[in-house]
Amino acid sequence: MSSNQTEATPAQAPAPKLPAARPPRPSTRPNGQWKIDGPEPLNGNEVWKQVDNGLAVRGRIEEIYSKQGFDSIDGTDLHGRFRWWGLYTQRKPGIDGGKTATLEPEELEDRYFMLRVRIDGGQLSTEQARVIGEVSRDFGRDTADITDRQNVQLHWIQIEDMPEIWRRLEAVGLETTQACGDVPRVFLGSPVAGIAADELIDPTAAIAELAEKFLGTDEFANLPRKFKTAITGHPSQDVVHEINDIGLVAVEHPELGIGYDLWIGGALSTTPRLAERLGAFVAPNRINEVWRGVASIFRDYGYRRLRGKARLKFLLAEWGTEKFRRILEDEYLGYPLPDGPAAPRPKTQGDHIGVHKQKDGRFYIGVAPFVGRISGQTLIRLAELLEERGSTRLRTTPHQKIVVLDVAEEHVESLIAELDEIGLAARPSLFRRSTIACTGIEFCKLAIVETKQAATDAILELEKRLAGIDAPHPISLHVNGCPNSCARIQTADIGLKGQLLPDGDGGSTPGFQVHLGGGLASVDREEAGLGRTVRGLKVTADDLADYVERLVRRFLADRQNDETFAEWAHRAPEEALK
Repeated sequence: MSSNQTEATPAQAPAPKLPAARPPRPSTRPNGQWKIDGPEPLNGNEVWKQVDNGLAVRGRIEEIYSKQGFDSIDGTDLHGRFRWWGLYTQRKPGIDGGKTATLEPEELEDRYFMLRVRIDGGQLSTEQARVIGEVSRDFGRDTADITDRQNVQLHWIQIEDMPEIWRRLEAVGLETTQACGDVPRVFLGSPVAGIAADELIDPTAAIAELAEKFLGTDEFANLPRKFKTAITGHPSQDVVHEINDIGLVAVEHPELGIGYDLWIGGALSTTPRLAERLGAFVAPNRINEVWRGVASIFRDYGYRRLRGKARLKFLLAEWGTEKFRRILEDEYLGYPLPDGPAAPRPKTQGDHIGVHKQKDGRFYIGVAPFVGRISGQTLIRLAELLEERGSTRLRTTPHQKIVVLDVAEEHVESLIAELDEIGLAARPSLFRRSTIACTGIEFCKLAIVETKQAATDAILELEKRLAGIDAPHPISLHVNGCPNSCARIQTADIGLKGQLLPDGDGGSTPGFQVHLGGGLASVDREEAGLGRTVRGLKVTADDLADYVERLVRRFLADRQNDETFAEWAHRAPEEALK
């Protein structure tokens, strides 16, 4: 259901129908699982979600808060329900990272908002890109970040402007509905869906149908926590499915043809867990039923008492894949899923950087900004450049990149040159291609250190120092401003977790704990794995480029045969990693 179909009145949303409880567990503390413990809320978040799950706050924003201003906003709406519409208060400027854990949220927050524009499947028209750019220019001080979940985030948004922002976005088919909150988040999709010559199956229609049926409705508007989805029909496995709650990866079944391999229970944060295969094959016409079943299991059986344990990965850890599949088939589907094969190892990189031929003979071009940071003006100019060459389509990627589509061969090189002029590189350096960074302390209330500029500065320095080196593959560098791993530090070749380090003079300086050798399935590795940490291995922000250069040169000097960076990092002695 589209956001502009949701009732925009100050009235509260009707309470969802809750499942009947099973008999209580003997002498155990309830975990807040609706089907076992009953629906009685066990913490403050669960109380207000049952009173009003967040969808109805749209009406209050439009009718009350946008007219009466920031000070009129109810506290629970501000810090809770606003997320259901993609809104978070951003960090007040000038508060250093040492105060992140000691100040209350209202002391950290500014009177401005981050607004997340939801882009399911990463699919954008040039008209939509232009409108996002104009909203950024007119209301967000020209800020725009491409996230590693294919969304675009704007900053410096004022509550008074939200009705006009929604009007502009929704006029071109965009929305912020359930972009945040305890709901199904954006549906990740292959950035080359429907266009790549080597695609197995196009999931575009399936993603659109999921969004139409399940967004903006009460059925999944009150989940224990966020619920993340990834679907790809491309053999590069380009949607980081191993760290999503549900992943569907295209595979060819020997008897049933092309469909999807089902993965469950991935998530990182402070307790990382990679998704696991259920060994089940999902036919294309079963995607809605299976997705609904998995989301319903999470809603009905997910742990709600402690928010730190309220992700699907914790339920899967208790149940195991065999029980999860049995509950899915017996209680929610009503039929068994056929067994299916695993997808083969990817043969191409999944970031789609560079020039590639489409199935229709035209070309798509993957380009890299610096760590996802662009601007409203960049989006506007990007739309103009594409339209001048007859293209009206582009995609965002789960790697903070952009893919532009439908470029005729005679326009490829001229477009690459003009894209480079606006900061979008089709032939980026080793680290510009493979570095991502979270929002960091500039805007995020959870952050401890700055990330976007630190990562950009490191890239620029490494481009000079490592120019001309013969690296065997991209080496991923992921920079995160706190322990929550929005930038996926545990699945990077080099992952950096922000923290304050002693400066030697009794004070502190921004720095990072280092994770090494992580990664997801790719052309360079058979399967996903988490990085290792080394006791005491930390680096200051000022020394970041020095450390990465030293590490890369040591890898190139020490690698054996066709060894990848991750393989080397896991076998190397600790002294070699410092």
